[in-house]
Amino acid sequence: MEKKKNLLVLALLLWTISGYAAKVDTLLVKSPAMNKNVEVVVVVPDAGLGKKATACPVIYLLHGYGGNAKTWIQLKRNLPQIADEKGIIFVCPDGKNSWYWDSPKDPAYRYETFISSELVNYIDGHYKTVADRKGRAITGLSMGGHGAMWNALRHKDTFGGAGSTSGGVDIRPFPLNWEMAKQLGEFASNKKQWDEYTVINQLDKIENGDLAIIVDCGESDFFLNVNKDLHNSLLARKIGHDFITRPGGHTGDYWNNSIDYQILFFDKFFRK
Repeated sequence: MEKKKNLLVLALLLWTISGYAAKVDTLLVKSPAMNKNVEVVVVVPDAGLGKKATACPVIYLLHGYGGNAKTWIQLKRNLPQIADEKGIIFVCPDGKNSWYWDSPKDPAYRYETFISSELVNYIDGHYKTVADRKGRAITGLSMGGHGAMWNALRHKDTFGGAGSTSGGVDIRPFPLNWEMAKQLGEFASNKKQWDEYTVINQLDKIENGDLAIIVDCGESDFFLNVNKDLHNSLLARKIGHDFITRPGGHTGDYWNNSIDYQILFFDKFFRK
């Protein structure tokens, strides 16, 4: 009898825990700009669900080259728990290998329009969000770090917080890598375009205080130098930001650790 009682208590406890767990949705969101559906994973905290839902801030998480909409939920398996603890919605779109631009060469790649307009409007229309730049941040890893900074710097009216972890924040030292030439044309004959489409040359679009910015990179990462250059450029412009380097390379272990610090940073921004 005692054993059955204990099992019943355990079952009730598990039911209670599951009743308050974040919800993970996998969606297909229509992009009119690209005339296609884009897969998006959305992690919604318990606070943002049901009839008594409260408006939650949103962090958009962008994956790296070769990734997809499920990259972050697979990399950071406790993301639903973090969503519940912080009361934050996480949105993870599939950006293909787009670098999150509106490509000047290929009209099939309009991921800047999708991320900063179409997707934001969809999320605000279908979830209980803080539908304001004060309740929106965007970050990502590697290619996604570039994409997050690119979109935030160019759409500061949409995003209040911007981050990058191991981001390719200056693409020009890597002209033969990661299919960027498909989006911009070959570097040798399109240098002006490459100059215009790199994050580090977008800093003139913001002033100090326009964005809450956090940038980090591992000391063994091949993107370390371009991240240091971004840091120094922000300093030269007297634009406040957090810049962190720590031991590590361009790896899942580094990003799994890094995103914890970025979430804390954005959570503080949301609570101001």
